[in-house]
Amino acid sequence: MGTVLGAMRNVRWHELQHAYGSASQVPGVLSRIAWGDAPTSDEALSDLERWISTPPVFDSTAATVPFLWELAATDTVRDRAGVLDLLATILAAGNAEHPAWTRAAHDAVAAGRATAARLASAPDTPEAGGPSPARTVRAAATRLLAATDRHVCPACAGLPPHETQVR
Repeated sequence: MGTVLGAMRNVRWHELQHAYGSASQVPGVLSRIAWGDAPTSDEALSDLERWISTPPVFDSTAATVPFLWELAATDTVRDRAGVLDLLATILAAGNAEHPAWTRAAHDAVAAGRATAARLASAPDTPEAGGPSPARTVRAAATRLLAATDRHVCPACAGLPPHETQVR
């Protein structure tokens, strides 16, 4: 697997759940996002969104978020903006029955704020035929920064501010 997503092997995915059962398939889906062609990557990102963030978050969500930050920061990932949008979706989602899962997922998203700030300030690289990937990533990172900065939810309310860390 190389260094990108290398730490996935340290997570006990089979002990975690997503919307449809065991999260043991999450590493394969993250790998398809990282290295798949455009249709494969798009399908994997869509699957992951359904599994871990809509409508509620799950115990696997917080475990997945650091790898999403890693993918968002990796230039060779095809849909980095989609990954950032998924992080924003996770930040907006919750699970009323499991507020600790919600808080853990939101903290994991907030922990990548420095990465979002770096991506939001990345220089534009012009490309023929439409908006540049850098511009699309920059816009998604800017939206995520705004969502992170104004984030308030019952699971996170009244607790100390999220600590930010560089991933």
